[in-house]
Amino acid sequence: MKLNDTSTPDIKKPIRPLPNLIFMSRWLQLPLYLGLILAQCVYVYNFWAELYYLIGAAVGNQDALKHILDAVAIPGAIQPTKLNETTIMLVVLGLIDVVMISNLLIMVIVGGYETFVSRMNLESHPDQPEWLSHVNASVLKVKLATAIIGISSIHLLKTFINAAAYDEKTLIAQTGIHVVFLLSAIAIAYSDRIMAGTHSHASNIKNPH
Repeated sequence: MKLNDTSTPDIKKPIRPLPNLIFMSRWLQLPLYLGLILAQCVYVYNFWAELYYLIGAAVGNQDALKHILDAVAIPGAIQPTKLNETTIMLVVLGLIDVVMISNLLIMVIVGGYETFVSRMNLESHPDQPEWLSHVNASVLKVKLATAIIGISSIHLLKTFINAAAYDEKTLIAQTGIHVVFLLSAIAIAYSDRIMAGTHSHASNIKNPH
C-alpha cells in the first residue's frame, strides 16, 4: 500500500523588484554581442577582399599585385616585386589569422550569451558546438586563452618568415609575449582544474554515497 505524500511542493517565490531589476540588467550585454556580430561581418568582408586580391595577383592583375605587395611589405625591408612563395604564404597566414579571430568572436558571442545572458536551448540541434554543452565561465576562459595563443602563433610565424627584416630585440620581444600568453593559458587551465577538483571533493563530502 502506498502512503499518501503529505509534503507540500516547493512554491516559487516571486522575485522582489530590486533583485529582479539587477537580474534583468544582464540583457544590457545583448547590444555588445550584436556589435561583435557586426565586427564578424567586417572580418568576413576583409577575408573575401584579401582573397580576391590574392587571386587577382595570381592571374596577373597588376593592381591586385600592388595591393598584395603593399600589404605584406615591411618597413625598412626590400619589397618584393612579384608574387613568390613567401608573399603567398604571408597573405594566406593573414587569412588564417582572420579565421582564427573570427572563431574567437564566435566563442565569445555564443559562449558569452549562453553563460551570462540567456540559455539558447540548443541541446537537440544537430549543429550545437561540442564545447557549448558544458560551457561555463571557466571553460570559456580556457578556450579564449587557447584561441589567443593560436592567433599569437600566427603573428609570430609571420615575423619569423621575415626574420631578416626585424632586429633582434623585436624577435625576442614577440617570442617573449607569445611565451607569456602560453604560460597564462597554462596557469588559467591549472587553476580551473584545482577549483573543479576542490568543488568535486566538497560535493562528495556533502553528499556521500
